[in-house]
Amino acid sequence: MMKYLTNNTTLPVVFLLLTFTVSCNSKKYILDIPYNYPSDQLDDNSHAQKGIGENYYIVDDNKENLSDEQLRIKEKYSIILKVMPKEINNYQFYGYIDQWLGTPYKSQKLEEKVGVDCSYFVQALYSDVFKVTFPKTPDGIFRSKSIQLFTGRTFLREGDILFFRYDKYRPISDVGIYLHNDRILACTADGLNIYNFNDEYFQLRYVAAGRLKPTNN
Repeated sequence: MMKYLTNNTTLPVVFLLLTFTVSCNSKKYILDIPYNYPSDQLDDNSHAQKGIGENYYIVDDNKENLSDEQLRIKEKYSIILKVMPKEINNYQFYGYIDQWLGTPYKSQKLEEKVGVDCSYFVQALYSDVFKVTFPKTPDGIFRSKSIQLFTGRTFLREGDILFFRYDKYRPISDVGIYLHNDRILACTADGLNIYNFNDEYFQLRYVAAGRLKPTNN
């Protein structure tokens, strides 16, 4: 209990702490936690429903009806890549990556949380997510007829494969994947993780990029 003195009298002030426990087990948990904003901050549109009091609206923040896992992926990677959540919509792609982050580097290995070679990983990811089969070697992927090669860094977009050269005996020594906002997925001594493409380590070794050719449906 705290006391304030006013006009030489003592007035007791009681502070009550209300604790709310919200379960996130339901797939519709986002609907159980409405975000409340003053009505003067919202436009009168179909996405806002008048609900809590006359001065507040309930906002549906899951108009895509995403699952709990998809919402987690969207939130996590929009924060990591520093982009708006709407930029993260390939949930299978990021969900696949998410399982492997932090796996140590091991040459010619592909075992989750045990060891991974980035070219092996790229081959597996593109096979599972994009249904395209690549060789397992960096040079083999570089020579694949399924991709269009280019060098301009300003043209990079999500899913492009990056090619790196580490020594003169192997012109194409390793691969990575471009994500968003100069963030890439690559494998270093620290393992398979998301790195800043602007780091000198990558910039000095970057050779080219490759993008999947459009399929003729």
